[in-house]
Amino acid sequence: MKLLVVGSVAFDAIETPFGKTDKILGGAATYIGITSSILGVKSGIVSVVGGDFPQEYLDMFTDRDVNIEGIEIVKEGKTFFWSGKYHNDLNTRDTLATEVNVLENFDPKIPDSMQDAEILLLGNLHPGVQLSVLEKMNTRPKLVILDTMNFWMDSALDILMDMIAKTDVITINDEEARQLSGEYSLVKAAKKIHTMGPEYVIIKKGEHGALLFHDNKIFAIPALPLEDVFDPTGAGDTFAGGFAAYLAKKGKFDFETMKSALIVGSAMASFTVEKFGTERIQEVNESDMFGRLRQFKELTTFDVELQ
Repeated sequence: MKLLVVGSVAFDAIETPFGKTDKILGGAATYIGITSSILGVKSGIVSVVGGDFPQEYLDMFTDRDVNIEGIEIVKEGKTFFWSGKYHNDLNTRDTLATEVNVLENFDPKIPDSMQDAEILLLGNLHPGVQLSVLEKMNTRPKLVILDTMNFWMDSALDILMDMIAKTDVITINDEEARQLSGEYSLVKAAKKIHTMGPEYVIIKKGEHGALLFHDNKIFAIPALPLEDVFDPTGAGDTFAGGFAAYLAKKGKFDFETMKSALIVGSAMASFTVEKFGTERIQEVNESDMFGRLRQFKELTTFDVELQ
């Protein structure tokens, strides 16, 4: 199955307790595209960059068989830029700079070659932009996956609710789930979000893993304990990319397949945090992925005998 990704292709400048970077490659669609290529899934990116975006980055996507026909280049504009500094626990961060640049007037253009994509992954953008993508698809994809955040809940709630109503799978973190639902219990929060439209609700809990909700079924996974965590930037996007790419590879959207997709997503995210930006995930191959999945299996498999 084809995977269509709509999201940012951007520059980041990151500072953590372990060091700092100058302007490097970032953006949700970037992490998702790289991750899907590792799983051997045909994907395409719809985004916008400025004339300052290096050709070598575009070539990197092409070399990985990621369709970039949907990446618009505004030659006179500048690429979206974000700068942030993480605290010692790496769970909290301060935004130092956000330059929206060409993303401010982003009008997604779906290339003909990706109009037949069966899975649509909408990265964290204004919900109005996300809705416009659905409207521009000739036929509705078989699965629509939505990523959003509390900023849109604060500033564009009405249109966000319209988007959520058209969504099959929503991925948000625990804080956002509580804000969206008005419920502190994540179980109650997921049930309320179900009534808004999504059949599947994924609640991300950072270093504590993730939860998958469907009807009255719940599946929980841990995050893989790592010796070295340098930079959490892009981990959530890599998670979404691994999740969506696995579903595209299997061509099934039932609860059991979703459970496996959740584990693949978490395994891929565990690579991203080991180095700055996209550096680590660009090094990963299929063999590395299978090795990391074996670690997950060893971490979570057990037998209990009850007398």
